[in-house]
Amino acid sequence: MSSLLRVQGRIGQRTLLLTTAAVPLTGWALHAVTLHKQLAATRRDPLTGLMRRDVYTARARRLLSRHGDGVAVVMVDADHFKAVNDGFGHPAGDAVLAAFGARLTAWAGPRAAVGRLGGDEFAVVLELPAGRLEQRLAQLVRMLHTPVVLDDGRTVDVAASVGAATPDVISTRDLSLLQRAADAALYEGKHSGRAIVATAAHATLPSVNGRRAGRPGTSLWGRAA
Repeated sequence: MSSLLRVQGRIGQRTLLLTTAAVPLTGWALHAVTLHKQLAATRRDPLTGLMRRDVYTARARRLLSRHGDGVAVVMVDADHFKAVNDGFGHPAGDAVLAAFGARLTAWAGPRAAVGRLGGDEFAVVLELPAGRLEQRLAQLVRMLHTPVVLDDGRTVDVAASVGAATPDVISTRDLSLLQRAADAALYEGKHSGRAIVATAAHATLPSVNGRRAGRPGTSLWGRAA
């Protein structure tokens, strides 16, 4: 068992914080602070600062369990991301992903589950009354379409496709099914510049590994450049 896991199991994160606040940062206390930072880092994506998939999933499921129909599941996919990497370089692509992470966090608020699922794909689960859903999604689209200014002063035009699903419409609190419906809605509106809210029909579309099967002329994943 690693020293990190031994510390976590012996006194827990809360006790660790209290301990390190009460003694000088020397010896054991300094070591404890380092271990705590390492533990916190394992829960976050190092590039965007968003929750890793497993942490996001656990928090998202708790939100769905506690708040039910007052929750929205939102899927976000960056548009033309390969073109950013090819035209500006991978550091610019990283900057765009980091900017998206910051914007999603600001939009969703501290109580939400905001995760990077991989690559340029993100997910958010948050408390959101049905009456405000379309307005808030439109706000998110505007935020994600704001150009990103790089450290060297260059400006990158960016965009993202957004799909959302709610338990009352999809008739389930199952996170996987809600993400599937939101993802199907996202791809229906891919590159349209607007967010699509899933209907019950989106939950029934065939999918492969969570992605709906492509329409004629598209890839298996339904992706477009």
